[in-house]
Amino acid sequence: VVFTDHVFLFLPGLAFCYSIINGPTNATVLAGSEARFNCTVTEGWVILIWLSNGNPVLSISSSQGPFETSGRFTSQNYTDSNGFTSELIIHNTQLSDSGKIECSVQQANSRFAFLSVQVNGSLAIKNSTLTVKENETIEIACEALGWAPAPDITWMTNDSFIDKSKYVTQHSQGSNGLHNALSILTLTLTDTEILTCLADIEALPNPQNATVTCIFVNST
Repeated sequence: VVFTDHVFLFLPGLAFCYSIINGPTNATVLAGSEARFNCTVTEGWVILIWLSNGNPVLSISSSQGPFETSGRFTSQNYTDSNGFTSELIIHNTQLSDSGKIECSVQQANSRFAFLSVQVNGSLAIKNSTLTVKENETIEIACEALGWAPAPDITWMTNDSFIDKSKYVTQHSQGSNGLHNALSILTLTLTDTEILTCLADIEALPNPQNATVTCIFVNST
């Protein structure tokens, strides 16, 4: 019942007592992949709206089903004893999709989560092999281009991590919100070694890597 200037309005569907049981949870994905969010409501709901950074991207009517505003935002729906669950699917995620994902139902508190879309850039060491002489100090540069967020750079020799004091990493802002990094490793070798530069962000299941084989040549 809504009171407006002493007039009683009875609005169908608003008399039900319903609520959001489970809202969406935070997600971190790589750009180009799918992101999925679930929202479960009790019986009696009329309209469920999904919003991305405050903009409605998909609406679902209890009587007519989903209304899609963009081909990249679709849904799958499930009904069981716990209530109605709407699964929002964001296809081909983009860096600009990062932000607040909200599930809103009329006359009920909305629930929200945050989406972080990350970009897996390139990683390269200029030379794949390098000849190193005895007592020679070498500098090896590893370049990461087009990442979001800025990647965490580490170095390994064979199967062991190299102490951070042996390398310096500089970060710079690239284009379109992407980040670059240049890491320079300084070493004096006593044997032939395989050196590996690793770049990591949360969305990557395993760090990206680039390697260089340093062939040690004894001066004698």
